Order: sequence, then C-alpha cells, then structure tokens
Amino acid sequence: MNLSVTFHSDNLQQLERAAYCDLNQIVTLLPCAELLRDPAAMCNEMGAQFREVTINGALVAGVRFLVYAPHASSVAVIGDFNGWHAKECQLTRLQQSNIDSGLWGIFIPNLQAGERYKYQLSDQYGNQLPDKTDPWGYYAEQYPSFCSLTYQQSCYQWQDEMWQTRPVTAKHQQPLSFYELHVGSWRRHDNGDFYTYRELAQTLIPYLTEMGYTHLELMPVSEHPFHGSWGYQPIGLFAPTSRFGSPDDFKYFIDQCHQAGLGVVLDWVPAHFPADEHGLANFDGTALYNDPDPRRGWHQDWKSYIYDYGRDHVRQFLVSNALFWFEHFHIDGLRVDAVASMLYLDYSRNDGEWIPNADGGNYNYDAISLLRWINEEVYSHYPNAMMIAEESTAFPGVSKPTSLGGLGFGFKWNMGWMHDSLAYIKEESIYRRYHHNTITMPLLYAFSENYILSLSHDEVVYGKGSLMNKMPGDEWQQTANLRAYLGYMYGQPGKKLNFMGTEIGQTAEWNHDDQLQWFLLQFARHQGMKQLVKDLNHMYCAYPALYQLDCDPAGFEWRISDAADDSLLVHERFDIVENKVLVASNFTPVPREQYRIGVPLEGTYELILNTDNSLYCGSDYSLITTIKTEVKGSHGLPYSIAMVIPPLATVFYRFIPNPA
Repeated sequence: MNLSVTFHSDNLQQLERAAYCDLNQIVTLLPCAELLRDPAAMCNEMGAQFREVTINGALVAGVRFLVYAPHASSVAVIGDFNGWHAKECQLTRLQQSNIDSGLWGIFIPNLQAGERYKYQLSDQYGNQLPDKTDPWGYYAEQYPSFCSLTYQQSCYQWQDEMWQTRPVTAKHQQPLSFYELHVGSWRRHDNGDFYTYRELAQTLIPYLTEMGYTHLELMPVSEHPFHGSWGYQPIGLFAPTSRFGSPDDFKYFIDQCHQAGLGVVLDWVPAHFPADEHGLANFDGTALYNDPDPRRGWHQDWKSYIYDYGRDHVRQFLVSNALFWFEHFHIDGLRVDAVASMLYLDYSRNDGEWIPNADGGNYNYDAISLLRWINEEVYSHYPNAMMIAEESTAFPGVSKPTSLGGLGFGFKWNMGWMHDSLAYIKEESIYRRYHHNTITMPLLYAFSENYILSLSHDEVVYGKGSLMNKMPGDEWQQTANLRAYLGYMYGQPGKKLNFMGTEIGQTAEWNHDDQLQWFLLQFARHQGMKQLVKDLNHMYCAYPALYQLDCDPAGFEWRISDAADDSLLVHERFDIVENKVLVASNFTPVPREQYRIGVPLEGTYELILNTDNSLYCGSDYSLITTIKTEVKGSHGLPYSIAMVIPPLATVFYRFIPNPA
C-alpha cells in the first residue's frame, strides 16, 4: 500500500512528500479499520486530529485530516497555512485491506490549534464544489467564512470529578426539574451583545441553583449558520457554536454547572440538516448524507434534508456524535428533537408524496433501528445518562428498553399533557366545566411512558403568545390562573420542564433576538411568580411523594376527578414507603368552603404550599393549615377532611398518619 505523508514547512516555501509501505509507520494517518467502525472511537479519529508521527526517525507533531468523500475525484485542505491554495495540500485517497475506503487523508506537520481550514472537493466528473466545512470539525467560525478551526480536545482540564463519579441512579425515581434555555436570549448586554459561556457561568448557574432547578436543558448549541433557527438547523454537529465562545469556554460552563450540582442536557437534532452549500448537502457531489429521492430525503416543511438512516456512514456519524457530547463535554443527557419526523415516512406528507417501507407501511425501519442503537450505545457507555425523546405521536414503547421491543429512551416529553392542559386552562373559568375531560384525560395514559411534563419554547412562539397571556381574565385572574396551573403541574405525575421566562410571568412572546423581560420583576405579581416557581421546585425536591413514583401508577390516586361543575381536582401522590401529599386545584375564582374530600386513612393533613399565598401576590384567602380527618365517609372512603380551597389556586398538604 502506497500512502503519502505531506510535510508543511513554516514558510511554506517547500513541501516534500515521503512514501511509506509499512502501515504501522503511518498509523496516525490511517486508523485501523476497527476504529472506523466503532462510533465511540470515530469522533476521535475523523476530521482534524492532532497527532505525532515518526518521519525519517524524527517525531513530528501536526494535524491529520481525515474525511469521507467516496464520490470525489479530488480533495484538498485549504487554509491560512497554505494561502488557501488547494494544490499545496492534496489529500490522498486511502485504502483498507486493498479496498477503497472512501476516506481521504493527509498529515500536515507543525499546525497549531486555531488554524482556519476548509475542504475543497471536486466531484466525480472533476467539477469543483463549494468549499466545505469539516463534518467532524470541533470548532467553527460564524458568517461569512464558516471556516472550521483546528482544536485539541485534551487541553481543557476538568474539575467535575465528583459529579462524574457519582453513583448511578434510577432517574425515573429522582426529582428532575428542567429549565429550558436559549443561550442567545436569556440575557443580553445593554448594547445587545450575547452573554458568553463564561459570563453565563457567573450569572445563570447561581440563578438556577437558587431557583431549585435540577437540570439545565439547552436548545441546540451545535454550530448553525442561521441564528433564527434557534439551533435546530445545525451544520457542525461536533462543534458548540462559537457565537458565545470557544469549545473550552463551553466546557468551562458545563464544568461549573456540575460543580454547582446542576445537570446539563442538550437538545440534539439528528432528524435533518440544512441545505447550506458549505455543509453536508451535496458533500462530494452526490447526496452523500440523504436519500436523493425527495420523497424520503427532503423535508418539505423545514426546507432541509433528511438523513438517510439506512447508510452505514450516516448511522455511524450520528451515533458517534451522540457519544461525542458525553465524552468530551461531560453532558448528562440528550433531548432528541423531532423524533416523530424520523419514525414516520409519511410525516407531514400527503398521499403520493412518500414511499412506503418494504411492508407497505409508514414506519421508517432504518430510523427506528438507528434510534435504538443510539440509546443502547449511550446507556452502555454512560449509565448515568438521560436520553429524552420529543415525540408527538402515540408511537408505542418510546421509553421502553430495546430488550423489550422499545426505542430505548429514558424519558419522553408528554406533548399530550401540554396540549390538553393548556387547552383547558385557556378557557374562561365559567366554561371550564364543559371541558373537564380535557384536563383529566392525560391521566389515562400518564404511566404508558416515562414522561416529562413540558411547557417548552414551542408554546410561546409563532403567535401563540406567552403562557401568561394564554390565561383568561383580568390581570389578577391571569396571574392567579398561571400560579394555579403551575401548581397543578408540579403536583401531577411526571418530571417537570419549564421554558425560561415562565418563572417571571413573561408577558411577551419569546423573541430570540432579545432578552427576557427582566424589568417585570419590579412588579409584585412577577416577583411573586418567581418566588412561587422557586418554592415549587424546592418543595418538589423535598417530598419524594411528588417524584419517586412519577412513572408508576402506584404513586397516584384520584380523590376527586369528576367535580366538573366546580372545576376542581383533588389527588394524592405517594412515595415508595407510602408517604403522601394531597394536591387540590380550584380552577374557578370562587373559593370552596368546607369542601369534603374522602381519604382512606386517619391522620392529619398539614399545608406545605398554597399558590394563593400573599408571598406570591395571591389573595391570601383564609384557609385551614392543619386538617384532621373525620370518621365520616365520603367518595367511597371511610374517612374525610373538610377543606377550604382558595380561588384559582392549588394547595399542597402532607399527610401525617395517626400513631399506631
């Protein structure tokens, strides 16, 4: 096998070529075949990798470039280091076991971190293609260059060993409260500039820990050319966006999160990729990453390409990328975006616009097997990880293990709960009695998956308004409705996720080009909302009955589910040792006096939180803080309590049984 190694001199006056026949001598140029079949290793082999290679007896440091372009007739790496002249650094087409690998490689000595580069390819007919960023690149510039930059992963020194070595826990039995955030619009400087990753480490992390969140979920940070896509049109899957700093800066941010006890989950987009000419589209002159038939390879709504999940190199690329973020950035989970669009061949298509599978159906078998593989690989390598699906249909077994025929996710967003509960709460209180089934229906399937109750960014964009403005009534009623609704959410089975701004009662629809309405905190009702969300988070984490059996029907019992005329709901939550918290929600502005509720055991109920409290700018309607059970049967149970439930409020009581 003849492979060439290219030397790069400091002044670029001379370039020599040396040929080697012994593969062992150039192992840094061409990894062994096993590494290029192992997704866990590929992210450390493909792209621009810092290597040392022995040449003529001397150890030479530099960068090895490796790119997959099987249909290209030539590939060059261009950059400042060679004056952007393609002829200086032509890559060699590589073979493995005398078989064309589709890989092109070159070793360039003396390159440093931060070198700008792109690939220049010609298609199989010799036509030059638009210059490409590195699909496996670790770092990239913004518009207009979109250049990749060399970056060495091993330079950052992590300080989160205690977090990384914590015991493996069953996440479905833990309190999980996610704060969903768009990095570019949480806060802005007075001149409109973004906060950097390091500035966020100093401001965001203390805020979230004070507020009681357990995890931060970041909308996509993979490099993306269009800020208005919010990150959901990524080009550089292996590069955190440089809008807010370097990869080291992003590592520092995650490191600081972990040292503060805060987990980090990233939104991840394997469903599609944009058509920008510097990206994966038409990479080597062919549809290398997507099906060339637009009925399978083009997303009509998003005007983007759909990955061809049946191709080995695409599957390895995506699996490797998922593992990459855990290995090199110590993340705690991935929230996989738009899973439904991957699962169904007819997603958002009319008859005649899609191609059935081999059985004539609409399941995308390749995507299903890929998602299972991704989840198996992640949980195998990182047992403490969380894999979360944003899946909007009733596809079975999304959070069931692959060994039982499921997709293997740990959790699924409960889109049905979000849709139904918001549809209910948007009704005027006088009409809610006619929509009572809407608010109770989600409990029929609450334990069919491991659910996260999500009030995400999807509900505060595209003319939908803010959560506050979805609430009916005057200003007082709007605020009280939102307080009661959030209380109801925290009392329901399922982990919790709130989009940034919910906690301050944001009144404007989210705008990615501006920061949140922090000025609202000068007003009492917004300061009260912030205090309520803080107290809800801390209460949720303090009482295992509110989280330990989130995914088990043994953790929930209705006490009153059919009081439609009163728009009232009462249920109890349990932990594994049967400690109990009673949750009652009154979705009318009429206080409920001496409302009798049947309970199964004798004891005392003590108030732990009331969303109508004056601390939260509520009416502070007089209620009973300690309620003893009475031997008076109600609702088919032997005992009962007589409660006062304030107007438009949710109240939480812990149960203390009588001594045996």
